[in-house]
Amino acid sequence: MRNNTWKYVLLSIAFFAIVASSFIGGILVGQIFPGINGGIQLLSTPTPVIDSTQPVQITNLDELFKPFWEAWDYVDAHYVEQPVDKTLLMRGAIAGMLESLNDPHTSYMDPEMYRQQSAPLEGEYEGIGAWVDVSGEFLTIISPMPGSPAEIKGLKTDDQVIAVDGEDMTGITGDLVLRKIIGPAGTNVVLTIFRPSSQETFDVEITRQKIEVPSVTSKMLDDNIAYIQLANFGENTHDELRSQLKELLKNDPIGLVLDLRNNGGGYLDSAIQVTSEFVDQSPIMVQEYGNGDRITYDAKPFGIGTKIPLAVLINGGSASASEITAGAIQDYERGVLVGTQSYGKGSVQNWITLLNDEGAIRVTVARWLTPNERQINSIGLTPNYVVELTEENIQKGEDTQLEKAIDLLKGNSK
Repeated sequence: MRNNTWKYVLLSIAFFAIVASSFIGGILVGQIFPGINGGIQLLSTPTPVIDSTQPVQITNLDELFKPFWEAWDYVDAHYVEQPVDKTLLMRGAIAGMLESLNDPHTSYMDPEMYRQQSAPLEGEYEGIGAWVDVSGEFLTIISPMPGSPAEIKGLKTDDQVIAVDGEDMTGITGDLVLRKIIGPAGTNVVLTIFRPSSQETFDVEITRQKIEVPSVTSKMLDDNIAYIQLANFGENTHDELRSQLKELLKNDPIGLVLDLRNNGGGYLDSAIQVTSEFVDQSPIMVQEYGNGDRITYDAKPFGIGTKIPLAVLINGGSASASEITAGAIQDYERGVLVGTQSYGKGSVQNWITLLNDEGAIRVTVARWLTPNERQINSIGLTPNYVVELTEENIQKGEDTQLEKAIDLLKGNSK
């Protein structure tokens, strides 16, 4: 017979996933946020009216899970390879449960994958160094991290990983592909890349490294223009931004370029805090749940960059938290967006760390809207000034997007 401990764990996980959308703490936009705990109370419900054309909704969970435990017991007793690894069965059950929701951003990560995914926002990352989208047919590069092996080897936004170490990834879920790519520093991985923009397929061998990702870099440009680049929206991004912004403002710059290109996102709280340094109007964003409930996130007080002329750089690698910041700046006409269409990540995930160090689940709980209630999911933000950055530009050392932003701040362009 089954072990009652396993039954408790699996049922608890099922309850947790079902009610995850009722929690607000631990909300994340595109990346990882610490897990939350909360008590769950099951309330009695009326007996449902059965519609023969629809699946029967069983409200008694003991009754609902009888087929599951029947399958579990049979596999545990009769599978040819004994003893059965109950931990793998449990993890597979969680993964299958979340996959059945048919939401590309709702999934399970085992402990190792969760550790690797959490690392970039904490300032260190061990792997190839790229933000990725695991929701499509193939794992897709959102953007390589600055200075990472992925960037050095020439990986670009929209590159698709169709094979890893010669193994075809067709039909393999993005999370499993990611697990094959990540690994210890110093080891090599060969990725077969399909590049939609040129319709070419090629192999690239990358040596994994321990990557330290600076969240914020800044400098003064010519013509007394300040420049800040955000690599992500991590735990320390706001503090770093505010500190560096104070130093830049001592130069009394005529304008500021905020570079969000290839910024794959991060924590929602960080996005609100960063945006509040430049925008003093509210709301910064609106969060909308499936039942119609809404939460508005207002600007935090005492922003120190709310008056300086502003140009924001975005591209196809600017996603989620980056789009929250850029969307608010655009909607309130606080500054202009320069570059190309952003990625279009307009949903919100809760990341819930599971008991007994068994990894985490991410569950889509809401969609977010810009202050003007624009829904940008799968659409993205259109810059006020569309400026392409071509391969030829890059080879020549030209940054046409930055040059346009500088011209706008100098008043030399319209």
